[in-house]
Amino acid sequence: MGKSQKVATLLGERQKIEKEIEKIQNSCQHLTKSIKNVRERLDSQIMVIRYVCDDCYLIVGIPNNDKLQNFLKQ
Repeated sequence: MGKSQKVATLLGERQKIEKEIEKIQNSCQHLTKSIKNVRERLDSQIMVIRYVCDDCYLIVGIPNNDKLQNFLKQ
């Protein structure tokens, strides 16, 4: 298998995985959340602090300044 075929196969698998993750996240009720460092976007190296669902890892909000300061003190 050539490099271009391998890349095409991997991209296809990635698309399937992303769709499955999206399906799981859409069905999740996001009952528990934690403050975490996450990438700003999938293609970004910039890290931001957000509320993330503990079950499905979806970004569900932005902490207020008090919560942010408490997180940064840890």
